Amino acid sequence: MLDPVWLRTFLTVAETRSFTRAGQRLGLRQSTVSQHVRKLEEATSQQLLLRDTHSVSLTPDGEAMIGFAGTILEDIERALAYFAGPELRGRVRFGASEDFVVGPLPEILREFRRLHPLVDLELTVDLSGVLYEKLRAGELDLVLGKRRAGDEAGSPLWTDPLVWVGREGFELEPGAPVPLIAYPPPSITRARALESLQDNGKPWRIVCTSGSLNGLRAAALAGLGVVVFARSLIPAGLVELPAGHGLPDPGEVQFLLTTRSTTPRGPTAALSEAIRAEANRLHG
Repeated sequence: MLDPVWLRTFLTVAETRSFTRAGQRLGLRQSTVSQHVRKLEEATSQQLLLRDTHSVSLTPDGEAMIGFAGTILEDIERALAYFAGPELRGRVRFGASEDFVVGPLPEILREFRRLHPLVDLELTVDLSGVLYEKLRAGELDLVLGKRRAGDEAGSPLWTDPLVWVGREGFELEPGAPVPLIAYPPPSITRARALESLQDNGKPWRIVCTSGSLNGLRAAALAGLGVVVFARSLIPAGLVELPAGHGLPDPGEVQFLLTTRSTTPRGPTAALSEAIRAEANRLHG
């Protein structure tokens, strides 16, 4: 018998290429992760993973097991959903900060749609400030966004330092105004960047404004200037500027999930639970 718990652990190790990260994602001790993989290998009489102190890789049998494990777990989920009673129905209007356009959020939403095919999921991607305005206006049911650290009540999913980011090897011109790439208002990262520069007497100039993450990334990759991002959400190809660059600390930002209702139900509650369960994955 192939225990679904072993299979899920194996797939997580295969995805993360790390027993430690797999344990963190699953909420298990590393020894338990190793035990699950060992039991799966004993059940199949095959070595599925090659591991040493530095790396984890898949054997050919491990590659094959990925397909089998995924199919088995999907079949189990379909069976459980079938016998659980009526499927979840309705609509959820979900707003996500521009920061999550790339990364694991699309995969999380795809899995939610697979598990709840009768739920109409309406996605709005925008700046956090705009999304909160839509939430207050009743135009959204659930928002995944960011706020200044300590701004409001409510428990954040995580808190992240804000950092200055640019392309590899980017150098600021001594004595020149800081070339700033930023979202338009009411962007929180834009506000924190400008406040930190003004508070520290640093001259600056806006060299690029874009409402999209890809627009900011393109401008930074072109070497037009620097941009502030949460450390865990630095876009691919960009790097945190090293210590000694002379730019002030832009502070911290919190990420949280906010609902229109204090007691969400149905599709809104289900999507909220799904995102909270994957908070560590979103955080990177």
